[in-house]
Formats: sequence, structure tokens, C-alpha cells
Amino acid sequence: MSTVAVLDIGSNSIKILVARRDERGRLLPVFQDTIDVRISAGINAARPVLGEQAMQRGLAAVQQLLTAAASHSPERATLVATSAVRDAVNGTDFAARITKATGFDLRILTGEEEANAIGRGLTCDPALADLQDFHVFDLGGGSLECLTFHGRQISQAVSLPLGCVRLTEKFVPDPGLPLSASVREKLARHIQTAMADARFQLDLPFPIAVATGGSVVTVRAIRAARQGVDLEATSPIVTLRHMRELLEQTGGLSLAERRAIPGLPPARADVFPTALATLVAVAEHAKVTAFRHSFYNLRYGLAAELLAAG
Repeated sequence: MSTVAVLDIGSNSIKILVARRDERGRLLPVFQDTIDVRISAGINAARPVLGEQAMQRGLAAVQQLLTAAASHSPERATLVATSAVRDAVNGTDFAARITKATGFDLRILTGEEEANAIGRGLTCDPALADLQDFHVFDLGGGSLECLTFHGRQISQAVSLPLGCVRLTEKFVPDPGLPLSASVREKLARHIQTAMADARFQLDLPFPIAVATGGSVVTVRAIRAARQGVDLEATSPIVTLRHMRELLEQTGGLSLAERRAIPGLPPARADVFPTALATLVAVAEHAKVTAFRHSFYNLRYGLAAELLAAG
């Protein structure tokens, strides 16, 4: 069976997925890996620029992941970049360096392309097969993708500059200190205003929305560490109440204390309180009491696209 690879250069991390279809036509992950390499420092600037060291770290991570994926012999591969690269004034220069070093073109996705690929990936998740009409929120480092499905077809897709790295740079004076109540309030107002201005229609009366992205994975990873189980053994339901409690716990800690939390990747500790505050604000604005987490996001959608073109 045909095997494909998708490498995703995000704001907070660089990830790869090698996948194929099984005998029943379902998308089957063969290999996955993630390297936390934040290339997006300064993303909130009026004219963001990818720093030289960040680009070098990013290129090294790309080469490492491609080498790891090569052992699975993918027949086709695609490399994509999202918010950090598309917003940077030197994003195309970075893309050219990736191509020169690896031989692969780097496709810089628009916000709309990113949102739609996430949506396609979600429809590949067998755990969501029972859902017909639902909202989706994918939180990354640079952007927040908001989607609506009707009859399992995307009817609405919006990309907003509300990623946790971007908002941390914009609102948090010192990520090394606890997140103050006043900053939380500013974050909530900014997020809810941005969603309202985008005119994202919240017309589905369901108490649970689907959520994807590394921040929700981290919430489950902390839960897994506390329960002493594997991440996949935890419930995919992440309640608003739990996120509020976790925000109170982690937001009240210094960066050094957050880095010691089991399950919380140290590289994400500086932006994690902002990510939680964002998820809470989104849930409150959307009037949902919980998120249903899915691992099937951007990379799965692009893998399905590659396999369909096969």
C-alpha cells in the first residue's frame, strides 16, 4: 500500500507523520515524531522576522525528522509551514533554505488552507465518526483555526492570530512570573473580541466542541502523568472546569516551577498559561462546557490529500 509523509513546521514545534490506508481504507499512522523548536520568537511584531538561530534550529529539526521518516520508505512527501513562516517577512527565504538542504519544496499554507486541512484530518478520525454537526478549534503557537461542520462538511473556516506564542508576546510582560489576574482578563477580552469581529457563527447548540493542537495534548499529558497512565489512556474529553482549575494551578507558578510539572514539556512552560487562558476564553465565548480532543489534525488532512492524489 502507498505510504506518504507530511512534515509540518509550526510556530512551537516541527512534526512529522508517515501514514497509509489500511485494508478498510482508514488512515493509519505508521510513524510520528515531534521536535519542540520554537522558530516564532517575535511573531507579534509588526513585521515578524525569523531569527538566524531559529532558522538553523528549524532546519536541523527538519533534516532529523526526514531522516527518521526515510526508514519507513514513504513514496511521497510534503513539507508545509504555518503561521510563523507565513507571517515572517523572510519566510520565503527560510523556505528556500529548506528546499536547498532537503530537495523538498516547502509549501507555506494560507490560514484558509491550514483550516481546511485540519478539517479534512478530523474527518479521518474514527473516534469522531458519530459527529455530523460540530465546531472545531485548533490552537497553535501563531494562530487559532475555527471551523464548523454541517453534515461532516466544512461550512465555515476562519484563521485568527490568536496563537499562544503570539498572545504571550503581546500580553505577558514577563513569562517567568505567574500569570496575573489582570493579564488573564485582558487575554479573555482580546480573544472574545477577535472571535466576535471575525463573525464566526456559533450556531450549534452542543455543549462540546472538538479541539486539536499541542496545548490540548499537553493538558492530557499532565493528566496522564498524574494518573500514572499513557497519554492515549486518558479521556479525550477536556472540560472547561478542568481547564480553569489547571489554569489556576499552573498560572500561579513561576516559569521554573512550571518546567518541573510532570507531563508539561519544559519548552512549552512559558506559553502554557496563555494557552490555557485562550482555551478557557474560547470555550466561554462558544458556550461549550468541554472539548473533545482529536489527534487527527493538519498532518492527517494533508496525508489524506496525498494518498487521494496517489
